[in-house]
Amino acid sequence: MTTTEATAPTEALDDGFHVFDTTLRDGAQREGINLTVADKLTIARHLDDFGVGFIEGGWPGANPRDTEFFARARAEIDFKHAKLVAFGATRRAGGSAAADPQVRALLESGAPVITLVAKSHDRHVELALRTTLDENLEMVRDTVSHLVAQGRRVFVDCEHFFDGYRANAEYAKSVVRTAYEAGADVVVLCDTNGGMLPAQITATVATVLADTGARLGIHAQDDTGCAVANTLAAVDAGATHVQCTANGYGERVGNANLFPVVAALEIKYGRRVLPEGALAEMTRISHAIAEVVNLTPSTHQPYVGVSAFAHKAGLHASAIKVDPDLYQHIDPERVGNTMRMLVSDMAGRASIELKGKELGVDLGGDRALISRVVERVKERELQGYTYEAADASFELLLRAEAEGRARKYFRVESWRAIVEDRPDGTHANEATVKLWAKGERIVATAEGNGPVNALDRALRVALERFYPQLAKFELVDYKVRILEGKHGTESTTRVLISTTDGAREWSTVGVAPNVIAASWQALEDAFTYGLLRAGVEPAE
Repeated sequence: MTTTEATAPTEALDDGFHVFDTTLRDGAQREGINLTVADKLTIARHLDDFGVGFIEGGWPGANPRDTEFFARARAEIDFKHAKLVAFGATRRAGGSAAADPQVRALLESGAPVITLVAKSHDRHVELALRTTLDENLEMVRDTVSHLVAQGRRVFVDCEHFFDGYRANAEYAKSVVRTAYEAGADVVVLCDTNGGMLPAQITATVATVLADTGARLGIHAQDDTGCAVANTLAAVDAGATHVQCTANGYGERVGNANLFPVVAALEIKYGRRVLPEGALAEMTRISHAIAEVVNLTPSTHQPYVGVSAFAHKAGLHASAIKVDPDLYQHIDPERVGNTMRMLVSDMAGRASIELKGKELGVDLGGDRALISRVVERVKERELQGYTYEAADASFELLLRAEAEGRARKYFRVESWRAIVEDRPDGTHANEATVKLWAKGERIVATAEGNGPVNALDRALRVALERFYPQLAKFELVDYKVRILEGKHGTESTTRVLISTTDGAREWSTVGVAPNVIAASWQALEDAFTYGLLRAGVEPAE
């Protein structure tokens, strides 16, 4: 097998290779994630739409939430691609699988597939389970054979396998052999502490495969930053089952990330692991799951991050203008993403021209115009503006240069914001704007939770009669950064504002000696851009 890019998958989608997702169990252990049953059902639907083969839903019987999830998943989700998996442990020492209540809960979940976690590190057997090495093997054998006899497909996760293999290789292999001979379909080698490196994974998997004859899988944690690489290294050594989580969610620093693993298998290895056309949904699925868990999607995540195919350097832009493949390892559309050009003081003419095309502004190859825009950007960024994070403000600048005038829906005469500190410790924020719109002079005053919010409200009071589209605009993010200056209180302030109309979001920037003035600039751009996108003709 080779990791060079293949032109098309060469193997049919069948049971010969498993993509196993454990977002709902292992991924949910990430600090800051707390999934409701409804959340888990939504994520399960997304994962099934994506086309993974197995979705591990949790540990039925261990808590009421997971028990409810399995009951509702059976009733509410018609899985098109995935099989639902219940997770549990081997029976207790000294008992029997048939009488073990947690084994019975696994069967009662109704899941057609069950994953059992088993100890494969001798010290864990003796110190954590407090039993003998032989009894541990019997626990594995008894539990697997019992579940198989009940008609369930069984996977066994050998916890701490790689650390256990280094400590006592023969015993670790005996756990694998016992599970497989008892009827487990796959025995998964787990790098539970996440401390392994790819070469170690490859060597161990190859040896265990040769010595046991078992079908092997891989479960890699990301504590060395190698979870994806370790997963692919295991595949190179013969593993045919990969366990991952969406966006790499998981305990500590996380698990092998489902999306780069699947993309590598499909695009680089030429191995069909998803249904036809599913790979193009990858970016959408990644972001949708991030929304459910209430975490901002990682902008720099491979394949699916908004910056994964973003280009800033002028040298890159010049090459991309000739052929995008010169600075991109794949066509971003293959994974549902898009190429973006970032505009900054590093921009050259090619960057500006490509960005204009991306924004729908045809610069017509006008070298003089493009040079003016380049110089304008460099001049403004020297003052503290940043256009790579404020596409809307850049588009307004670009259109102003291309059209010879700035878009104006209103003309500001003056504005002011007042913060009143009262004796009882409360504050009052009031703003007044004086402006002209459609030939009429308007004076409007409003109060707000802060001076910027008061300005925002006053601007709406003044303009909504002329532009009812403003009622849909909502400020969704506000960032302030103090730029370097000679004295702290005299430093330049940069404000970035993100606004939405419910359908799309845009960002604008303002720079001024104080935060209120910078905020006003960003607000003015936000309103102007929103009206432009709404198709409103300028008043002046």
